Amino acid sequence: MKFDRRDFIKTSGMFAAGSMVLPTLMQSCQNVQISTNVKSYLEHFEVSTEMLQKVIAAAMSKGGNYADLYFEHKITNQVSLEDGKVNRAFSNVDFGVGIRVLKGDQTGFAYSENISMEDMLNAAKMAANIADQPQEFGAQSVSEKVPADFYRISQKWTDVGIKDKVPFVQKINDKVFSLDEKVIKVNAFLGDSTSYVLFYNSEGRLTYDYRPMMRIGAVCVMQKDGQIENAYSARSFRSGFEVMTDELVDEIANEAIEKTNILFEAGKPKAGEMQVVLGAGGSGILLHEAIGHTFEADFNRKGTSIFSDKLGKKVAENFINIIDDGTLPHDRGAINIDDEGNDVQKTYLVKDGILNSYIHDRISAEYYGVEPTGNGRRESFRNIPLPRMRSTYMENGPHTKDDIISQVKYGVFVDNFSNGEVKIGAGDFTFFVKSGYIIENGKLTQPIKDINIVGNGPQALADITMAANDYKNDSGTWTCGKDGQSVPVTLGLPTVLVKKLTVGGTNS
Repeated sequence: MKFDRRDFIKTSGMFAAGSMVLPTLMQSCQNVQISTNVKSYLEHFEVSTEMLQKVIAAAMSKGGNYADLYFEHKITNQVSLEDGKVNRAFSNVDFGVGIRVLKGDQTGFAYSENISMEDMLNAAKMAANIADQPQEFGAQSVSEKVPADFYRISQKWTDVGIKDKVPFVQKINDKVFSLDEKVIKVNAFLGDSTSYVLFYNSEGRLTYDYRPMMRIGAVCVMQKDGQIENAYSARSFRSGFEVMTDELVDEIANEAIEKTNILFEAGKPKAGEMQVVLGAGGSGILLHEAIGHTFEADFNRKGTSIFSDKLGKKVAENFINIIDDGTLPHDRGAINIDDEGNDVQKTYLVKDGILNSYIHDRISAEYYGVEPTGNGRRESFRNIPLPRMRSTYMENGPHTKDDIISQVKYGVFVDNFSNGEVKIGAGDFTFFVKSGYIIENGKLTQPIKDINIVGNGPQALADITMAANDYKNDSGTWTCGKDGQSVPVTLGLPTVLVKKLTVGGTNS
């Protein structure tokens, strides 16, 4: 059984982790003790262990310290609805291999969209040029690493046709319209992707991953007395089609209505420096952007992060614990292996107020003399891995939400952010708040919208004086950008009180 490349791309969606498809080309692996699972991935990419070893030898031929191969096959689909009709749909297949060579902290990289032996060897030789001391590289024994299993599914997206997806975007549309007569427009979407990953490196590690992803959401547009407002609600999980339920549709529709309705009565707070209460869940975007990025080890290794000299030092109150976690079941930020083939773990970045760990990839871990934290991530086979967040959140604190709000004489409560800008090194940030409330004398009063919050991430961390016991993970369609690459993430936060931030508003 031998596919030509065109037929392989058409049919490769049939294979999944654990499938037992063992055609004759696998006979080249008879001397290597590997499992049925990894054999199916070798078959999926039509490579053998001998081929991998030869490509690694070419990558190491100029004197590199380390090399790896990252094979990826990704199938993406989306269907969208506007004006009551499904009017857009697309599918895409991406396929290839990225070849990386390390020499100290320098990286040589090349990729190929064709994985014939000739093309892979050419790419390997190009990446090898980061070094200039020719050497003979002896093939290492193949050592299979069985990945974790944080997102087992029961119904693959590659088995689901568009006729089964369309009803869900139609249901969101109909549900939103049914909830409020002010609704004038709904844009709804359902997207899915399936990625097959095969990884091999110069140390002989051979591993793989099957990565499902879904995202569903809607923009709700409403009109009242000539005033038009809109809001967005969405969910995303590493799950199969089984996650699609009427309950999920209802949750998204109700949230979209609630977020939009609050905007009709919203105004502006007084401008100035004041106490800010960050609501549980989506406010974690401030934690991710203004604080999380400054914990990434490449910025600290290069001395550009304000935290580069603070490892082991107090950076927050004793009740503050901040985690980056790749192990949350079915989470958008979960990964069974990172994109360097490393094990994935739950990492305490801040433990009891002390800076406990940076976010590491292979290069930074070696620099600091620690184990990688499973944070080497890349957008695709066309990119090099970088230290990147997965799911970044703060654990529960000792207070309650009511306790926190009652402490504020005048300030703002915010829980719906839309975008922002951050200077990653220093941590200075400006965030745009879609909606929230004014707090007066310990109570939520006037709704607010469209304000900016300005501050410094490390200082804001130090200025968190209270944290509630209502932690919430925000399972929206969060995507993190860094150095031109985008990767899926999630974030979370309990309700917290920051003693002072600058809030944009009115001068009256």
